[in-house]
Amino acid sequence: MTLSSAVAPRSKLPDVGTTIFSVIGQLSAQHNAINLSQGAPNFPCDPLLVESVSRAMREGHNQYASMLGLPALREVLAEKVLGLYGRDYDAGSEVLITGSASQGLYMAIAGLVHAGDEVIFFEPAFDSYAPVVRLQGATPIALKLQQPDFAINWDEVRAAITPRTRMIIINTPHNPSAQVLSDADLAQLAALTRHTDIVVLSDEVYEHILFDGRRHCGMATHAELAERSVVVSSFGKTFHVTGWRVGYCLAPAALMEEVVKVHQFMMFSADTPMQVGFAEYLRNPHTWLSLGEFYQRKRDLLAQALGDSPFRLLPSAGSFFMLASYGHFSDESDSEMVKRLIVDHGVATIPLSAFYTDGTDNRLIRLSFAKDDATLLLGAQALCQVLPR
Repeated sequence: MTLSSAVAPRSKLPDVGTTIFSVIGQLSAQHNAINLSQGAPNFPCDPLLVESVSRAMREGHNQYASMLGLPALREVLAEKVLGLYGRDYDAGSEVLITGSASQGLYMAIAGLVHAGDEVIFFEPAFDSYAPVVRLQGATPIALKLQQPDFAINWDEVRAAITPRTRMIIINTPHNPSAQVLSDADLAQLAALTRHTDIVVLSDEVYEHILFDGRRHCGMATHAELAERSVVVSSFGKTFHVTGWRVGYCLAPAALMEEVVKVHQFMMFSADTPMQVGFAEYLRNPHTWLSLGEFYQRKRDLLAQALGDSPFRLLPSAGSFFMLASYGHFSDESDSEMVKRLIVDHGVATIPLSAFYTDGTDNRLIRLSFAKDDATLLLGAQALCQVLPR
């Protein structure tokens, strides 16, 4: 029985309903579809990490951590970033442990963007960016990445910047296109933001998943950009524990101060035993340095298995996704194609139009290879049976 309400709420997001991700999840469950859609591993994490967290619980680390996060974890993160990217963040004021990378993104936008501001971001995009900007009374400005390589057109960015531009949101490696920024991109971004008050919010949750010898070009690798950037990353994506919901932010102290103001009222501190476990686990650099090789093997396994399919695969430079094109053999919309794949072939993917605010349809679907090998091979086998329509 559904209860009625005496109050008719005035929605802040009236056009936001059930996402395509939920719809696909429900349809996939109905048809017991092979899951190549969700960006979450279906294989276990390292038992040593589980034991570290379990031991932390047994030893009584079950109460609030300090607001910024466990000091030992912040210190090891600062050491890691300095060693990898050359940026020396102060563990006491410039590193924040968050309850997921999503929370970090929300807090950065909420703390630094004001009503009437404009925020530039790039589509296809992670679906939370625009709604969170709108919740602040600000305006999201979507610029489309250039196909076929999904590159940023910096001339378009230059033209889009106005006196109201407060933030530019960057995502590298990029979900869903699986492309990455280069040193040349960073130079362009630095030039465009120089002598402005524009903040860069950099979503770098796949920072350790790059392929074919590529180097991560995050904001911490560029001294000028680091001074105006909030970097958000994820323990869940790195260590195959997306359900633990722990991430972190890096930012200069002046920016971090505003992010922390939101954090203290949003959740105050992230899960303590997980922080204890990560602080211990991060002492071994192999835990993240081997990640690119691990996922590159999965990328190549899926690509090889799809060799006889009708789909054309786009290059995947990073993350655990790849895009597949089908416009050469079908004029179905990407949502129709995804539903056909679930119902007729028992395999779930994601339509790329879900990552555009205007529903742009380029006849592309997203595949996730964050799966065990058996799932990847079964999914590929099903996709190889797809017939033109």
